[in-house]
Amino acid sequence: MSEVNTKTYYYIGFALLGLGLLVFYKTYNPEVHSYFPKCPFLSLTGLQCPGCGSQRAVHHLLNGHFVNAFKQNALLLLAMPYVLLGLFLEFKKPLSKKLLNIRKRFFGSTAIWCILGIIFTFWIFRNLTF
Repeated sequence: MSEVNTKTYYYIGFALLGLGLLVFYKTYNPEVHSYFPKCPFLSLTGLQCPGCGSQRAVHHLLNGHFVNAFKQNALLLLAMPYVLLGLFLEFKKPLSKKLLNIRKRFFGSTAIWCILGIIFTFWIFRNLTF
């Protein structure tokens, strides 16, 4: 089997897995069904991690309830355009000089530190009680 065929099979497999997960999350509400994994950080500390509420947010998002999705995990919704840009830049080959500059600017080491800062800030503020 050639490498091109192997890569194609991997892409098809991951696409089917992703599609299956989307159908699963659209159909089953994590708030209602107990077979969804619980956050170990929340279970141990009683505090929410940056990812808490992501499963519920994905369910609400796939069902068109954008406000509820935002309430469950705002960071997930706000990060989606960034993630989609990253996926586009990863799979678009070859990259033009302009796209290479965009990738360097948005996914370089400085950007990674900024993203970590955003994640930690979100983590702190979501656990503050006013």
